[in-house]
Amino acid sequence: MERIAQQIKAGRKILLASHMDPDGDSVGSLLALGLALESGCKKITLFNESTIPAVYRFLPGVERITSGPIDDSAKFDLAILLDCSSLERAGSAALDIRQIPFMINIDHHATNTRFGDENLVVPEACASSEIVYTLIKHMNIPMTREIATSIYTGILSDTGSFRFSNTNENAFSICREMVSCGVDPSFVAQHVYGPFSLDRLKLLNHALDSLEISGNGKLSLMTLSRNVFKKTNTRPEDTDGFLNYARNIKDIKVAALIQEQESPIPEQSNGTRNGSGPGCERPFHVSLRSNGWVDVGAIALSFGGGGHSSAAGFTITSNLKEIKSILFKLSENL
Repeated sequence: MERIAQQIKAGRKILLASHMDPDGDSVGSLLALGLALESGCKKITLFNESTIPAVYRFLPGVERITSGPIDDSAKFDLAILLDCSSLERAGSAALDIRQIPFMINIDHHATNTRFGDENLVVPEACASSEIVYTLIKHMNIPMTREIATSIYTGILSDTGSFRFSNTNENAFSICREMVSCGVDPSFVAQHVYGPFSLDRLKLLNHALDSLEISGNGKLSLMTLSRNVFKKTNTRPEDTDGFLNYARNIKDIKVAALIQEQESPIPEQSNGTRNGSGPGCERPFHVSLRSNGWVDVGAIALSFGGGGHSSAAGFTITSNLKEIKSILFKLSENL
């Protein structure tokens, strides 16, 4: 950690980025470290390729996060990647980030590929926000309420309010300290788990209507198409937390959410692409959640994705029928 701290201290213009389709830990760790380094007079740029989910837009400094493109990677002398199991998780900007002279990789996913020039990868950490907390403490940077709020939110969300198997002793001790720094747990919870917009509630209704259960009752599956997002005036980031409904069904070991992605093939007026109908191949993102006994990180890794044992995901170009068939086949071994 000392080498990483020294590298950060030597940096002048620093790009911080976290994984696309961000969750609370992705946003929280990004903001916490960015605000901390900026307090030390560093020139900081915060980046995430995706739109920040509405539930995390209450975080201090969130308006500072840019979505690209990265205008000139040559102006940065240091890149810090947060909560990314691979560089590709940063999205299409990975090519530009790769041109930055030095890269630090901070993450807690067991599937991390150690892509950085320096790697601070701690799989036993409950969240990347926990690692950021430790780094900030190591660098003797004062803990402000704004930084503390991001760290608290990152840990709260990634542990599922301390319900998931990655919850450790540090999760409680750090969050207790963050509260002593001024974090209001009720305020954070109201935003993270607060009221749904009507459009998001309609999206949830579509997701629940699509629910399917494998023949052995061990896997639950939900599906959302691009047409549903358009119909409900929502975006993929609005699905945050949906998988918990599918995972909490009795006897379910793995829950999956299949989301159709934007396709480079133009969509026809009848909802098909190039007239090939519902069986045509197009990109889908598959999110996986485990009940704690199944390693979904290993499943995602086998499809070129990543994550950790209880939460992971991958992107695949195929057709919906084939993806469902693959998942239901996997469920036979659960």
